[in-house]
Amino acid sequence: MVWGGKLAVLCLTLYYLREALLDAENQTAFSWARWQQVWANSGWVAALAVILLPINWGFEALKWQFLSKKIEKISFLKAYRAVLAGLTLGFVTPNRVGDYAGRILTMHQKNRVDAIGAILLGRLCQLFATVLVGSAALAYFFYSYYMPLATPVGISIAFGLLLLNGWMLALLFSFHWAIAVLEKVPVLKRWVHYFAVIGEYTPEELNKMILLSGMRYAVFMGQFIALLWAFGVNLSIDQYIWGVAGTFLLKSLVPSINALADIGMRELSAMHFFGLMGQDPLLVLGASLSLWALNIALPSVVGLLFVLPLKLTRTR
Repeated sequence: MVWGGKLAVLCLTLYYLREALLDAENQTAFSWARWQQVWANSGWVAALAVILLPINWGFEALKWQFLSKKIEKISFLKAYRAVLAGLTLGFVTPNRVGDYAGRILTMHQKNRVDAIGAILLGRLCQLFATVLVGSAALAYFFYSYYMPLATPVGISIAFGLLLLNGWMLALLFSFHWAIAVLEKVPVLKRWVHYFAVIGEYTPEELNKMILLSGMRYAVFMGQFIALLWAFGVNLSIDQYIWGVAGTFLLKSLVPSINALADIGMRELSAMHFFGLMGQDPLLVLGASLSLWALNIALPSVVGLLFVLPLKLTRTR
């Protein structure tokens, strides 16, 4: 049964990858001829995006190594393997829930329940970084292309964005109070132990997690900007930042069914925001599809090497 499940993951990963690449090949912006042109004209810029790939997932591994200290001390290399295994399983599951299984199964069996809360906290910190910068991007597009700030609607939007970021920040730093309250509710008490570890992180540790999440966000953004530049999307640095930040925000807020749906939302978001700035949608599409192939598809295939050896039980 265990090997049957692993075989299913292998087949699904390869299937979704094949379908996504076949669909991408239908776009002239992502054709082999286009890639040859990109490498001929701006190969060093595209190479920068490739160089940042292991750094991007390295920051995620560093986050996981730091978070797991409350549960089980692991090496950076083991954390990196766990992240790639989670990426592969998340590749074939709705809203990347397989990421939990990939990381949990690399830990000792007695620590696996506690790991759920740690993984959730890591995702929330990364989401906060995305929402924080993405909110500024939404404000930029609203006030530049739709309405001025000095209107009731404009002020309401600004207040709503500030409220959203304040609420997320308050949530991150008040989990220990929330856990204490939930433990007193009989109906919810039996579920609290899955997330109780979140309340054990100190404000200093949470600040470090937010910092690491911000650094990973910056690397991810750098990859996208490099690919946009390589594909011929020419903008000022602030326009690059706002366009990418808006794309990341919409992608993060909309749940995905699988890897194929994940592609569509990011591409539509990118084409919309950069289209507002007068850029060719096909060039943006090519850069966005390349980002997905480089940052998600390729590591997911590598992660298969770490999924197959996973065991459902580990006593040591």
